Amino acid sequence: MEPGIEGEVLKLIEKRREAIVEFLRELISFPSVTGDELEIQKFTARNLESMGLVVDKWEPDHEKLKKHPAYVPVEYGYANRPNVVGTYKGTEGGKSLLLNGHVDVVPPGPLDAWEHQPWSGDVVGNRLYGRGASDMKSGLAAMTMALDSLIRLDISLRGDVILEYVVDEELSGNGTLDCVMKGYHTDAGICCESSSLHVQPACLGRIWFEISVRGKPAGIQRRWEGVNAIEKGYAIVQVVSNLEDIRINEVSHPLYPENRSAIPCMVGMFQSGSFASSFPDTCLLKGSIASLPGENTNEVKQSLVEQISTFSKTDPWFKDNPPEVKFVGYCGDPAEIPSDHPIVRALARRFAFVTGKQPQITGREGAADTRYLIKYGNTPTVIFGPGLTEQMHATNEWVDIDYLVTATKVLALSIMDWCGYE
Repeated sequence: MEPGIEGEVLKLIEKRREAIVEFLRELISFPSVTGDELEIQKFTARNLESMGLVVDKWEPDHEKLKKHPAYVPVEYGYANRPNVVGTYKGTEGGKSLLLNGHVDVVPPGPLDAWEHQPWSGDVVGNRLYGRGASDMKSGLAAMTMALDSLIRLDISLRGDVILEYVVDEELSGNGTLDCVMKGYHTDAGICCESSSLHVQPACLGRIWFEISVRGKPAGIQRRWEGVNAIEKGYAIVQVVSNLEDIRINEVSHPLYPENRSAIPCMVGMFQSGSFASSFPDTCLLKGSIASLPGENTNEVKQSLVEQISTFSKTDPWFKDNPPEVKFVGYCGDPAEIPSDHPIVRALARRFAFVTGKQPQITGREGAADTRYLIKYGNTPTVIFGPGLTEQMHATNEWVDIDYLVTATKVLALSIMDWCGYE
């Protein structure tokens, strides 16, 4: 690739810095909490059409999704929740590339906890604030503006480029799964999830669970005759915590040298009691457990079941009234591609060219839709995006504008490098 062409690309993206920021601010202005993605997808489709891409906009077939082995059950269907895909047709002879991102975000929580309102896109210094700023509308902005910049320079790519904007990532991943089922696959992919500009060939799995604990009913005046479900529930919380300690010591992966942050296993919700002056005889615990690439999801689930079963046999109450473990809600497998895969090397090479530094090659400390692209879409996919890992789902979420522009540059050159150009 001629240095002159590379320089022109970088120069244009730097010149369009304000336009890139404004595009991200517009994305953030849509309150696209999971389930309410229609308006942002209308905007996305219009924008892709203005870029001259072939646009495919459709509502996922929920009944068809339910038949796929990787489907994650969700409460609502997909009416008025379209996926949007834009395709740039190459001149042939090059390798194809897919760039993937989700448009949905988690709820902002109490608005009075936000210093900058979640849909404002406020810019203060070098930070751009808003729900989705890091997870992951900055990734959407970077991948969109990267291809848009190449189009503006009339660079003819040899390979096809597919931009995927999917729904329902936060609760299931079914949006990306539906794209795979519709036939979208390429020679390689880049998922522009939050990665703090790290190049990430791997992601964790995540398994949600519920544990039902039953006590023995009693009147509050004769409470000693009952078994307090809150007290028994706390005992199970400790059992789950003990499993985390075991896994930190026994499970490892080279891309996750710090296991403590990589594989949390914890109870995040504790629900018990129905009245302040009533004896609590039931308890429901909800939590999640993370898995490393190479681990089998069913075996990880079984380790939790066995941990609780082993403890229950030693407890006078639980040995005859064991807790019930269910796996409901989100369940995502871990995924990875080789760290020396050509798409990883191409991305790392372009990062070094743009920044003058070697990238950090790490594993993503979170689940990602790459599991569908790799396993079912036959599209080896690496994760790379400007969003900050520590800002995912945070109150007063923000992204560094320099990271946003750097990611746009790296992605633009990586597209050229991978697809070839004329």
